[in-house]
Amino acid sequence: MSKRDELIAKYAADLKEKCGVNPDMDLLKKVTVGLGPSIYNADAATVSGSDDKELATVKNNFLIKKLGLKNDASLDKAIDAVIEKYGRSNRNKYRAVIYYLLAKHFKKESVYK
Repeated sequence: MSKRDELIAKYAADLKEKCGVNPDMDLLKKVTVGLGPSIYNADAATVSGSDDKELATVKNNFLIKKLGLKNDASLDKAIDAVIEKYGRSNRNKYRAVIYYLLAKHFKKESVYK
């Protein structure tokens, strides 16, 4: 099993155990591949739910640039809802899991097809 496949399995386990979501493995793999080499960097692979700068990066680079959404209050609400679902006290919030949940939330799976 490759390192990437191990990480995808870890992200799938997080989705099931911490978020109560049965993941679409094809979409999860595409989201993970889309993150490129950042998944192998411990700092870049996670998202700090309490760091406003980090959350702005998720909003600007993923929701607006990647998913093509308009910048409005619904983006911040969605990020907050995903962080809440993942668990605010959970120290390791993986970027791939956050992006997966946001893509599902906005029904933008087609971006990865």
